[in-house]
Amino acid sequence: MRDALLIERAKAARKAPTPAEQRLWFALRAERFAGVKFRRQKVIGPFIADFASNAPKLVVEVDGHLHGDTADYDAERTAYLTEQGYQVVRFINADVMHNLEGVLRLLEDVVNNPLSQPSPLKGRGL
Repeated sequence: MRDALLIERAKAARKAPTPAEQRLWFALRAERFAGVKFRRQKVIGPFIADFASNAPKLVVEVDGHLHGDTADYDAERTAYLTEQGYQVVRFINADVMHNLEGVLRLLEDVVNNPLSQPSPLKGRGL
């Protein structure tokens, strides 16, 4: 029951993607780093990832508190995803909107050199 409520909460919060999420999605679809295919708003267990790839197991999140304060939810989601073997990388809206090239370079580096340790909550930053 709790899992269904979490998924519904996430879906409700993400009905209208932010401009940053839209911008990154178009770039991810165009770039296809080393053949990596991302899916948007992928359900993984009781959570929804902004962008996810199964090979490598990578989740990309775009945060900026435009959907409200979700710090507890984000921490729980990150912990769950890393337990499932996903590397989680987070960007804030401003990074995506003002430094998309830097975001894409960092993602390319992550795809080509995956971490052997789970990533920290806030990602690697720019």
